Amino acid sequence: MKLKLEITAADGAARTGVVSTVRGAFQTPAFMPVGTRGAVRALSTHELAGLRTAQGSRAEILLGNTYHLMLRPGAETVAALGGLHRFTGFDGHMLTDSGGYQVFSLGPQVTDEGARFKSTYDGTSYLLTPEGAVEVQELLGADMQMVLDVCAPLPSTEAVLREAVERTAAWAARARAAHRRTHDQALLGIVQGGDSIELRRESAQRTVALEFDAYAIGGLSVGETRERMLPALHSALNELPADQPRYLMGVGDPLSILEAVSMGVDMFDCVLPTRLARHGTLLTDSGRLNIKRAEFSRSEAAVDSNCPCATCINYPRGLLRHLSCLGETTAHTLCTIHNLTWILGFVDRIRMAIAAGKLEEFRSEVAPVWSRMGPGLGE
Repeated sequence: MKLKLEITAADGAARTGVVSTVRGAFQTPAFMPVGTRGAVRALSTHELAGLRTAQGSRAEILLGNTYHLMLRPGAETVAALGGLHRFTGFDGHMLTDSGGYQVFSLGPQVTDEGARFKSTYDGTSYLLTPEGAVEVQELLGADMQMVLDVCAPLPSTEAVLREAVERTAAWAARARAAHRRTHDQALLGIVQGGDSIELRRESAQRTVALEFDAYAIGGLSVGETRERMLPALHSALNELPADQPRYLMGVGDPLSILEAVSMGVDMFDCVLPTRLARHGTLLTDSGRLNIKRAEFSRSEAAVDSNCPCATCINYPRGLLRHLSCLGETTAHTLCTIHNLTWILGFVDRIRMAIAAGKLEEFRSEVAPVWSRMGPGLGE
């Protein structure tokens, strides 16, 4: 089920459009909130479904984490309960990653066969293979699943990056051959290569040759600067099909999203909005706002007067500061509602700028505000 992107507007390499699937359709560029264990941290599914931007759009795709779900509650349990959509109560699109990033962050024993790691829950040893990652994700039942890849840290030597590219290519071919749930589940290949322009180009070419349903760029936003990230990203994008979605994994800071869209990226995911929210940091049109600052103790103002979220409509900064300083879970929920609404609205504004042919004008407005926040989780 090759995912086709119908492009409705373009501004340079940037494009906005609609991706059609068996489940329905979603707009691009698209930001995917991360529901690691089947839920966005601090939000119920109905709260997530109720989020609306000023333009009326919502979170159309939710990302689930294969590593955590295969360990707790287990893929078979999710399948027995009707698959991820019924299990979570989310009626939009869902994508599961392969668990590769989480596995490799644990320092596993990696061989050509796969990656052996220990569970963070109980220490049990597991071997995750490319075929096993496909099988687990078929049981989970998301609309899109990712191949198992090798995510090298940055900086890394050329030899380490070369090995990651070689194993990623070999594992991608095995995943492609193992995928059976083709009638309702897309399989996405992943481009690796670190910050090497040549390796990124090669990895993209080898991944495209396997003819996946769509393509992702992984292994970026793992510690490198934006200046190192963007040339490698550009090199990979030049080799990916123009009529299929392009997904940049793990990037969620506003300026990096904007820069990547300008190069032709269509999809993003990141824990940034929700993790910042749990620490009392809010995203606003004026930049990041630390709600725990003493100056907000008696503030009656909304977090962001331009934001239509329930938090900004109903609660003053003074209350949010009070709850955040106490570590109340209500604060996590209210701040998460705001941050997700804001980032979804930010992507809406990117779409509007592309449609109007004014993306560079929009970039000139927001870049000074967000240039100090690095890619991924921010500096």
